[in-house]
Amino acid sequence: MALFSSGLCSRLSLTRLCGLRTNMITNGLYSPYVSCQSRLPLCRHYSSSKVRRGIGRYVASKFQTVNAKYEGFLKRRFPRFYQLYHTFTKGFKLLFQDAKDVQMIKAKMFSKGVQYKDLPYREMEKLRQFRRDLMKALPLVVISIPPFANYLVFVLMYFFPRQLLIPHFWTAKQQVEFRELYHSHRVLHHWPVLKGLESTSQQVKDGQLQSRLRDLCAKVQSGANPKVSEILAVRSLFSGPPLGINRMSVDQMRYVSPLLFLTPRLPGVLIGRRLNSHAMELLLLDRALSRLGPHQLSDSELRQACYVRGLHSNSLGINQCREWLTQWLQLSSSLKDSEVSLLLHCIVFLSSNSPTGGSRH
Repeated sequence: MALFSSGLCSRLSLTRLCGLRTNMITNGLYSPYVSCQSRLPLCRHYSSSKVRRGIGRYVASKFQTVNAKYEGFLKRRFPRFYQLYHTFTKGFKLLFQDAKDVQMIKAKMFSKGVQYKDLPYREMEKLRQFRRDLMKALPLVVISIPPFANYLVFVLMYFFPRQLLIPHFWTAKQQVEFRELYHSHRVLHHWPVLKGLESTSQQVKDGQLQSRLRDLCAKVQSGANPKVSEILAVRSLFSGPPLGINRMSVDQMRYVSPLLFLTPRLPGVLIGRRLNSHAMELLLLDRALSRLGPHQLSDSELRQACYVRGLHSNSLGINQCREWLTQWLQLSSSLKDSEVSLLLHCIVFLSSNSPTGGSRH
């Protein structure tokens, strides 16, 4: 009887609570007190969100276990394919991390009203490099979206790594090899740039400036390194005709474009715009780096900064790279926006006869 009464009271209590809850919801009201009291004991301890999190952790754990076994199988049976697979997954992690960093930088620029030219050097370099990497990596990302399409990406990685992939997806050996190859292509255009300057010097009416420009070209061609003062002595020629960024001949622009790894196979108007954009970007980078100081860069950052500015830094020691970059910044910090064309030609002036060996300490 007592058991019956207890069960009856329990059912009546549940009925009363459910009625109250239904009435509240029907009237558009919701009482936290009724909501809490109306839950069963099991639901109080195990909410749906906790259950979902538990299932998510279980699935993630199982996925990691299966993935680890799969990677171990590839490493034992197909070591070369495993290297590609490992490089591929690591590359995407680095790319996504860069995307997060860029998102944070842009959010800071938007919320605090920071202009691009006022960014710290590392953030400015991150935006510059990510934009270039994204343009090249976008086809790869699109190809890998469909199911099982990543195997096609592996094939492309194997046969065309330099042409289709960004450095995120290169092995350490490939990064050294491809940089040397790219630099060798860039060096091939040093001579045409100098010959173009010699030809352009005939248009200079000022005899003294004409002589200085010819002497500068002859010194570089002879294998000597010009001084910063000798380069700055002809700076006025690069702010207007005949060598200003918007006043150069189309032929000279085509000679200079490969120094920045830009294609010369475009109409002259487009080549001029791209050169102007890249040159100003490089000048702003130099100013940000001058504020930071080259001594603040890590060894890898230092080599990357030299490589971007035309130096084959892998063949030089750290001290040599730092000295060269300091000289570059000394010249760059003296230039105005209108003289940015001279900065592009300094890729030839300052790096053509740079040392190619030495200690790496």
